[in-house]
Amino acid sequence: MPAQPKETLEKILASLGFQTTVEEHKLEEGVLLDVKTDDAGRLIGRQGQTLSDLQYITNRLLFQQDASTPKVMVDVGGYRAQAREALVKKAKDAAEKVRRWGDTVELEPMTAFDRRVVHQALKDDPDVETHSVEVDGTDKKAILLRPRH
Repeated sequence: MPAQPKETLEKILASLGFQTTVEEHKLEEGVLLDVKTDDAGRLIGRQGQTLSDLQYITNRLLFQQDASTPKVMVDVGGYRAQAREALVKKAKDAAEKVRRWGDTVELEPMTAFDRRVVHQALKDDPDVETHSVEVDGTDKKAILLRPRH
């Protein structure tokens, strides 16, 4: 039986006691499940951590049911879309500094998901290259932006 992303997430949220509506949208790289709730703050968590955990658990459950299930992205009230726009703007501002001054710019440590957003935003920039580097004492990595030679 194929995995049911929307139904799986609805069961998780109901089990946790949340009143929600889940909308399912097809994306090129998988499925977006957008959660509507009056309790968005608790589902998003500090810096989106609860939302990331919820997405991870949902994907693990779906993968257990059907290993060929496309990846699911979970969003609450458009939080990820807004956070993504802010991250892309930060990346482009940093790239502009690299272009203007020729210096290396380091962005703060971030999750793999956020690093991918930054790398994607700048992959076609002819003047700037991006590299993920480990941050001592954490499990996160930061991104270095350098002039492309």
